[in-house]
Amino acid sequence: MSKLKITMCQIEVVDNKDENLEKAKSMIIESKDKGADIAILPEMFNCPHENEKFVQYSESRYNSITLDSISNIAKELNIHVLVGSIPELVVEEENNEKIYNTSFFFDDNGGLLGFHRKLHLFDIDIKDNIYFKESDTLSSGDEIIVIDTKFGKFTIAICFDMRFPELSRIMALKRAIILVFPRAFNLTTGPIYWKLLLRSRALDNQVFTIGVSPSLNKKQNYTTYGHSLISNPFAEVIAEVGSYEELIIAEIDLNEIVIVREELPLIKNRRTDLYQLKF
Repeated sequence: MSKLKITMCQIEVVDNKDENLEKAKSMIIESKDKGADIAILPEMFNCPHENEKFVQYSESRYNSITLDSISNIAKELNIHVLVGSIPELVVEEENNEKIYNTSFFFDDNGGLLGFHRKLHLFDIDIKDNIYFKESDTLSSGDEIIVIDTKFGKFTIAICFDMRFPELSRIMALKRAIILVFPRAFNLTTGPIYWKLLLRSRALDNQVFTIGVSPSLNKKQNYTTYGHSLISNPFAEVIAEVGSYEELIIAEIDLNEIVIVREELPLIKNRRTDLYQLKF
């Protein structure tokens, strides 16, 4: 399959898990009605982006109302669904609890294809502007995941992960053709860096990049920028929404990856005799 249709579900997240989940399910239904093969939800789509809410809303993936609901609707509608992320509760030995910012990818039978735990936690302190430290409540993942699907190899990197170019390059070297970045850039960093970063990762690695965000909700303490978008391997934005809640569908042609890599063989012409990434 060289062409596939993808929807970006830019949800306005509220302080109510049931409402967020119902809204996500409604958008997945709309995605299927519009002929989508894959529906993608944003980072922390079921809870506000606040440290105390990460704790309050956290769920074990083995006993998760959120994930069970998404798995069931993926199976019912025969559609792939990428859960941007939720706060995942993990209980380790001696009842030591950790919470991860984790994305999950379900196939069209509701089966779990794979999951990614955010590797780089968003700890930021911009003087007189914004202070936020995910590490106050969240733990970081420790594995780079490549997920095999019937469409090709996907990888997921969450929000701040995108700022580390080595990570995206490793994903491309692992033969990923679509890099998905669920994220929640804020109103300070979003207007400056969001589109630039997404296009840059597509350009450098000659892949499709997809970034899906919660919409702007001015009632939340942490206000997200929105502007979910898709870039093709030529670094052209082929679909983008604004700040507010919206669903948009785009068709991508995976043959574009073959074309751009033939015209500009960047991956092939790397000087591995001079430099290498170890992974």
